[in-house]
Amino acid sequence: MRFLKGKRALTSEEYRLLDDESRAKAFTVSGYTSLQMLQEFLDCLTKAAEEGTTKEQFLKDMNSFLEEHGYEGMNPWKSDNIFRTNMQTAFNAGHYKSMTDETTKKMRPYWQYKTAGDGHVRETHQAMAERVFPADDPIWDVWYPPNGFRCRCMVVSLTRAQVERRGLTVEHEIPYDVDYSTGEIIPAFPDKGFSNNPAKSAWKPDMTNISEPLREMFKERNAARKQ
Repeated sequence: MRFLKGKRALTSEEYRLLDDESRAKAFTVSGYTSLQMLQEFLDCLTKAAEEGTTKEQFLKDMNSFLEEHGYEGMNPWKSDNIFRTNMQTAFNAGHYKSMTDETTKKMRPYWQYKTAGDGHVRETHQAMAERVFPADDPIWDVWYPPNGFRCRCMVVSLTRAQVERRGLTVEHEIPYDVDYSTGEIIPAFPDKGFSNNPAKSAWKPDMTNISEPLREMFKERNAARKQ
């Protein structure tokens, strides 16, 4: 809920001007330019997270609002795409925040990529299935779900004992394929536009180029907020 409430509605044109990190904090829906309309979409999604609203109710509420304001209602496929992608992003952002808690990360230092495990999993997503990496491995800056529209993948945390007991291999390299006609190594990447970690951008701002005094102020503010 906090993740969704922290987003800001923008038109598609404004959204396209942002870098990937900033997009994690923005919200838009293609085909709509009214900020009032976009805010209603965002409010309905936030309501769904707060109250457990179904995707069917989301479609009903949004179509009622759209038609009242002179727009055509959405088709079920577009509504499903908007609902699933945003709910999955919000869920995984909250999951990321819990997994990166200092104590949790110390006790469960490995993460495993999980797919839905059925015949609808995308080939590139399947390349990551069941793979285990350290929780702080850079691969999670790229391969943290959702990794495409309507992606159903997720990440689970593991203890060292779980990794050892299950005979899992801790990896450090991104999976890849080989084009045997050319010998080219082709790394596996998420769908276009999803090669970033929106959860990390939302919860952990990049402080690399921030002066030390400002870093300290940021830490103090966060510490005060937790008290």
